[in-house]
Parts: sequence; structure tokens; C-alpha cells
Amino acid sequence: MKRFTKCFIILHFILSSVFAENIPATQNATKDPTAVERANLLNMAKLSIKGLIESALSFGRTLDSDYPPLQQFFVVMEHCLKHGLKVRKSFLSYNKTIWGPLELVEKLYPEAEEIGASVRDLPGLKTPLGRARAWLRLALMQKKMADYLRCLIIQRDLLSEFYEYHALMMEEEGAVIVGLLVGLNVIDANLCVKGEDLDSQVGVIDFSMYLKNEDDIGNKERNVQIAAILDQKNYVEELNRQLNSTVSSLHSRVDSLEKSNTKLIEELAIAKNNIIKLQEENHQLRSENKLILMKTQQHLEVTKVDVETELQTYKHSRQGLDEMYNEARRQLRDESQLRQDVESELAVQVSMKHEIELAMKLLEKDIHEKQDTLIGLRQQLEEVKAINIEMYQKLQGSEDSLKEKNEIIARLEDKTNKITIAMRQLEQRLQQAEKAQMEAEDEDKKYLQECQSKSDSLQKQISQKEKQLVQLETDLKIEKEWRQTLQEDLQKEKDALAHLRNETQQIISLKKEFLDLQDENQQLKKVYHEQEQALQELGNKLSESKLKIEDIKEANKALQGLVWLKDKEATHCKLCEKEFSLSKRKHHCRNCGEIFCNACSDNELPLPSSPKPVRVCDSCHALLIQRCSSNLP
Repeated sequence: MKRFTKCFIILHFILSSVFAENIPATQNATKDPTAVERANLLNMAKLSIKGLIESALSFGRTLDSDYPPLQQFFVVMEHCLKHGLKVRKSFLSYNKTIWGPLELVEKLYPEAEEIGASVRDLPGLKTPLGRARAWLRLALMQKKMADYLRCLIIQRDLLSEFYEYHALMMEEEGAVIVGLLVGLNVIDANLCVKGEDLDSQVGVIDFSMYLKNEDDIGNKERNVQIAAILDQKNYVEELNRQLNSTVSSLHSRVDSLEKSNTKLIEELAIAKNNIIKLQEENHQLRSENKLILMKTQQHLEVTKVDVETELQTYKHSRQGLDEMYNEARRQLRDESQLRQDVESELAVQVSMKHEIELAMKLLEKDIHEKQDTLIGLRQQLEEVKAINIEMYQKLQGSEDSLKEKNEIIARLEDKTNKITIAMRQLEQRLQQAEKAQMEAEDEDKKYLQECQSKSDSLQKQISQKEKQLVQLETDLKIEKEWRQTLQEDLQKEKDALAHLRNETQQIISLKKEFLDLQDENQQLKKVYHEQEQALQELGNKLSESKLKIEDIKEANKALQGLVWLKDKEATHCKLCEKEFSLSKRKHHCRNCGEIFCNACSDNELPLPSSPKPVRVCDSCHALLIQRCSSNLP
């Protein structure tokens, strides 16, 4: 016991000398025992953390679970976390453990989920206290104990469920301890949590470890050097963390660049393949072009030979052809004149066709617009009908209300007449009563002068008359009040009469509006009938024009359905059935697609496919002219 007391005195002296800056706070808090406890725990945490860092640096290796300063640090941390912990009642007993607040860290700090899961999966742990001890050891190995506890201290609303308001974790001392725990990131620890019996360990602080010799107190320079080394190590670790974050961001950028590079390479390969295909197609086209040139040259040589032979035959037959030419020229002039006439007729027909189409379009637009106006007019008619019905109903209702109000006015006039008669009667009664009062007063004076002897009898009479007077006065008051009430009723009736007159004026104005609406309705009906007649006429014209358009479309379809005949398939003219040769050329009819000679297809007409005049055979020429003439009015 003597040794223990000496150790405690020496420890108190060391704490006061090392942490002199905390002495004023502790002196002020001597009255509060919880503040003294917090200060002592803070000093012990400072001592244990400082001693652990110094011993670990001097040790120079990773720390095991058997290392005494490390064990003492966990005991001190357990006491700090237990300070001010609320007692929770369970079904069997009272529960007071630090595992509850430590479980909150998983919700606040997502990276702590791994520690919580690994602690729960440990097979040897049965109590919440053992899980909390294992959690502290795993957090120290991860070098994130300070980060986890900082998240916990910030959320004081959640901590208040587990700690009292005066607890160390709820006050500033808790934040100081969390700041000191950052220095433990220097230590490398390798702790085996599975084999340890963490449930049954007794957490007792060993103060003998913190008793210093004179040699230890004298080594201030060494402590300063260690502190500088620790600061440098912390700085290097922070730099390392920043570098790791930058490296991870660079890795992500590199991955994204690689992905974009692979996409670009794929696009390049696709482009190269397209270029190769295009080059192959170009080579093929060039070879085909060469073949076509060769064929055309051969064909030209053959045609040259044919032309020379034709020239010789032409020279021989020129004399006979001149006469034929003159006759043909005359025929051509006649035919050209006919052709000009036909072309003028065709131009007229084409212009008529365009005008008909424009008229059709305009008619369709007018029909659509008039249909829209018809729909609008029908809607307006329906609305006018509904308004007419409503106005008629309102008129009927207003006429009924007018009749009722006229009856009420007649009744009120009767009442007013009766009230005026009653008022006159009451005024007459009042005058009579006043006269009687005056006569009674005169009689009283006479009786007083004449009969003093009969004073007793007269006094009795006077008392009786006074009673009568009181009764008359009360009757007068009642009559006056009744008169006032009657006047108020009269005023109310007058207000009601004014209101009824306003309503009658409104009804008269509504009648006028109704008559105006009826006139508008009749005008709209007239317009509606006129437009219906116009629409019927337009519909008749439309039906005629639609029939004409359908005929034209059917003719065009019949003409378009003809097939364009190939040059190889035709060897003879379809009309004259003469064989084609070098002198007798093949010509396509642009209307039917068949092949004819020059004599049988020497006609030109504008077609729906081409507005310019094109070559047409004799049969198609006659057919088209016949159709155009039949379409003309």
C-alpha cells in the first residue's frame, strides 16, 4: 500500500509537470468531479499515446499484441470511451458497453463496414465489450482510428443516445484525444485478434510504466528530435496519401484514354477497310471503263465501214432521192403546219389542264374552309339554341318571380294601409287621453278650491287617477315602440320594393337581349342556308371535277403501265414491220416504250412525264390528240 501511494503521488507530480497548460482548467473544475475525471483521462491518454509513439520508434519494428505500451493504450482508450456511458436496461440485466457507439461508425463512415463485418465474423467473441476491443485493434492496424472517432464526435445528436451530457466524448477533451490519435498513424502494428481472449480481459491501467527516472527527464533533446522525426513522418505520410490519390486519378484517366484509344483504333481499322474497298471498286471501274472504250472503238470502226458503203449507195441514189426529197419537203411543210396547229391546241389544252388543277385545288381549299365555317356555325347555332333555352327558362322564372313579388307588394300595401289606420286611431286615442287628463286636472283644481272638506275622498280619487295615468303612460310607451317597429318594417318593405324594381329592370333588359339574340339567330340561319346552297353547288362542281381527274389518272396509269422495250428484243418495226439496218435506225416511243422506225415515230408531243415535246409513235400520237380533243369543252 505504501508503494502504491508513493507511485500515485509521483504520477500526479509528473502529470502536473508535463501538462502544466491544463492546470488552470483543472483548478476551475475542482468543484465538478466529472470535469476532474475528464482532465485525468485526457492526461492519461496523452501519456499513453506519447509513450507508445516513443517506445515504438525506439523499438523500430512492427508491434505485436504482447507489447505492454500498446496494451496500456487500449486500456486507456477503453476507459475514455466508457466515461459517462449511459446504462441501458435489457430484459435480464443492465447493459453498459462501448460497442453501441462504435457500431454507429459504420453508418457515418462507409469504409468502416469492413471492420464491423470482420468483428462480427470472429468466432471467439461473445460479449459486446470483446467486439469493441477487437474493433479498436483493427482500427489501429488500418491507421484510421482517428478518422473513425472524428466522424463519431461530430455527430453529437447520435452520441447523446449513448453518453451523458458530461461524458468525455461529448466535451472538448474527446476532440483533443482524437487529435492526438493522428500521431498513431506512424506506428505499424500486426495484431492477432482471433487467438486472444478479449471478452475476459480486465482493463486496469498500470501507472508504473509512466513513472520517469532522472535520466528520462534529462533527455529533452532526444524527445525534440523524436517529435521532429514524427512530424516529418506524418508529413511524408500525408504526401504519400495525396500522391496515392493523384495516382488513382491518373490511373482512371489512363483507363479512359485507353478506352478512347481502342475506339479510335477500331474506327481507323474500319476506315482503312472502307478505303481498301473503295480502291478495289475504283480498279474495277477503271477496268470496266477500258473494256467499254475498246468496245466503242471497235463499234466506231464498224460504223465507219458502214458509213462509207452507205455514202457510195447514197451517191448512186441521190438523183432519185432529190425528187423524193422535194415531195417530202412539201409534205413536211404541210405536216409542220398541222403540227404547229396541234401544238397550239396542245398548249391550250395543257394550260386548260393547269387551270383546271388550280381550280380544283382552290375548290378543295374553299370546301375545307367552308366545312370548317359550317362546323363553327353549327357550334354557334347549338350555343345560341342553348342560350335561347336558358333565356326562355330565365324569362319564365322571372315572370313567376314578378307575379309573386307583385302579390307581395299588394300584401305589403294592404299592411301599410292597415298600419296607417291603426296609427291614426292611436293618435285619436292619445288626443282623447290628453283631453281627459286636462279635464281631470281642471276638475281637480276646482275640487281642491271648492271642497277641502272632501280631501280624503279626493286624494283617493287622485291616487286612482294617478294609477290610470301610469297605465296610460305605459300604454303610450308601448304604442310608441310598436310605432317604431312598424316604421322599421315599412323601411324594410320599401327596400324590398326597390330591390324588386331593380330586378324588374334587369328582366326587361334581359328581354331586350333575348329579342336581339333571336334577331341574330334568324340572320345566322339565313347565312347558314345560303352557305349550304353554295356548298351544294360547290359539291356538284367538285364531283364533276373529281370524275374528270379520275379519268385523267386512269389514262395516265394505262400509259405508265407500258414496258420500255430493249434494243436487242426488237428486230422489226412494230407498225410497218420493216427490218432494222444501218440505214433504218431504231427509235423508242416515249409514251408506249415500243421500238419503231423513223417514219413511224416522226411525231413529238409533251407528255405528263416530260413537259418538253418528245418522240411519239403514230398510234400514240393519234390516241393522245383524240383524248385531248375529247377533254376540251
